[in-house]
Amino acid sequence: MNGLVLKLAPKERLLVNGAVIENGERRSRLAILTPNAHILRLRDAIHPEQVNTPVRRVCYIVQLVLSGDADPEEARLQLLRGIEQLSQILTDPDSRLHLTNATAAVLEGQYYPALKALRLLLPREERLFAAASA
Repeated sequence: MNGLVLKLAPKERLLVNGAVIENGERRSRLAILTPNAHILRLRDAIHPEQVNTPVRRVCYIVQLVLSGDADPEEARLQLLRGIEQLSQILTDPDSRLHLTNATAAVLEGQYYPALKALRLLLPREERLFAAASA
């Protein structure tokens, strides 16, 4: 099966082409077969006021592409620059792997895998900021 497969928790919400859709009482699995549909899990959404760190900024750009609020071609350059900047700071092998995966996904126009790879960096970034302020 081609396309995006989403596994939804009960009552989980997603944004599909601008419409908010809520899952029912049971877990479910959806296969999105339409290419280039704009889909964003609302549990993954970063609100604009939460975009206050470098990793969150790059995640937010991906989110804008997924929700249909940014043109993928225009966002691609911003994303690649942002990932490059992150790679100059996050130099450990694990972070490098996530950044490499995010770069490859962006270059292929696969924004869900890019967001997934970048979100894995959020806890690391949080720890670095906590250590710096201590």
